[in-house]
Amino acid sequence: MKFLDLVKQRYSCRSYQAKSVEQEKLDYVMECVRFAPSAVNKQPWKFRIVKNDEDKAKLQRCYDREWFQTAPMYVICSILHDVEWVRADGKHHGDIDIAIAVEHLCLAATEQGLATCWVCNFDAEKCIRLFDFDDDEEPAVLIPIGYAADEVREKTRKPVEEIIG
Repeated sequence: MKFLDLVKQRYSCRSYQAKSVEQEKLDYVMECVRFAPSAVNKQPWKFRIVKNDEDKAKLQRCYDREWFQTAPMYVICSILHDVEWVRADGKHHGDIDIAIAVEHLCLAATEQGLATCWVCNFDAEKCIRLFDFDDDEEPAVLIPIGYAADEVREKTRKPVEEIIG
């Protein structure tokens, strides 16, 4: 598949089939994540796979939306602040690095016929408490992952002339 076709196919899925994600597909996706670039190759991230019912129920308490509960599994994507690169002017790059890695996750999942959605509007403090995070680890993004039960929606994007300056 051409890259442009892949990025056009990826969308924010908000309804999932009950079907489980095959381990080999998950392994492939996470291998793609592993090769994501990061500032100074620090790789300041951790990815927690949430598949069992008890942990799924805990995570759903951090983002209480009906559609979110339809996903068969999740990935908690975290920044490791003790590892992230900090530019000379004090700019921390953990947010940038985790965003690159998460988009690798979403695109690789799409290539495998899976659907995802970026979820950033969740209760991070509750997530930290429920999953016993280390002090330097910040959950930044939740990614539900599974087979879509909804249909791909047409994307609306600004014309290219508006984004190139």
